[in-house]
Amino acid sequence: MPEAILEPELPIVDPHHHLWDRRINPPYDSPDHPFMTAIEPARRYLLDELLADTRSGHNVVATVFVECGAFYRADGPPELRPVGETEFVAGQAAMSASGIYGPTRACAGIVGRADLLLGDGVKAVLEAHLRAGGGRFRGIRNSASWDEDRNVLGPLHRLEAGLYLRDDFRAGFRHLAPLGLSFDAWLLEPQLPDLIDLSRAFPDTTIVLDHVGTPLGRGSYTGKLAERFPTWKANIQDLAKSPNVVVKLGGLAMAFCNFPSFLAEPRAPSEQLAEEWRPYIETCIEAFGPERCMFESNFPVDMGSCSYAVLWNTFKRIAAGASVAEKAALFSKTASRVYRL
Repeated sequence: MPEAILEPELPIVDPHHHLWDRRINPPYDSPDHPFMTAIEPARRYLLDELLADTRSGHNVVATVFVECGAFYRADGPPELRPVGETEFVAGQAAMSASGIYGPTRACAGIVGRADLLLGDGVKAVLEAHLRAGGGRFRGIRNSASWDEDRNVLGPLHRLEAGLYLRDDFRAGFRHLAPLGLSFDAWLLEPQLPDLIDLSRAFPDTTIVLDHVGTPLGRGSYTGKLAERFPTWKANIQDLAKSPNVVVKLGGLAMAFCNFPSFLAEPRAPSEQLAEEWRPYIETCIEAFGPERCMFESNFPVDMGSCSYAVLWNTFKRIAAGASVAEKAALFSKTASRVYRL
């Protein structure tokens, strides 16, 4: 029996989702990792699938696409191939903006990929994204996610440690603010000090922490979520001292966190999800304030734990005690401001 939709009129801007077609070009190996198991049902997740989710009962008025390695150009200079993803998403956004597909403005903001290790050479890539984005390009994401235990990330273990601390990375990073672009950061909980350092080195660049910093409960971290919570909390509170940082509240349904609800059968209800996720989300809201927090779906990745409708019910349960103004910030206004929708 589907859950009843809570607060169905509350406007939502979903600031973090992906679009891809893994039937044609699967981006990951390690097919036996739980991350792959979770996203297997969404081998195709394009505009139709996204809109089916946003129409599932909640009032999703707009969304922001975040890079996922999809639809890169097949040829041309390697550094410019990620611009193909922005070209593709801009087309999906234009389709949605026509109104033919309903009132939700899908991909109203676009966060793409540009390799900041290019240093000064990344400026031309950023300018190409801006041209391709149809007025919707807002920033880039470079993941720094790494752990010594390769079993934690599985197919996403592709980097070396310390990306955000590198001089060549920061030589590229300095081009974001002059172009009016933000930076989405995905890294794992033990790496949060790297982002704290980056945020203080570039106080004029808006930095968005994805997925509350990705608490870990897999691989060598299995069973250690509670043990590591105080360290995560202290780093979140320290990061919040940088006023240029905002945080996305979500991503806790992923394989890396490994909550009991992940891949559970039968599927966990929103009451259970709220109980599991509440300490992390409430800590972030307390540290950053609602004006620097935004709920995110991270779909289709987070479908490993719940449906789109249940996920937003979960967030609404966690935010039940918030004021009208606080809910507006958490569910739509922070995202609209940060991504300039």
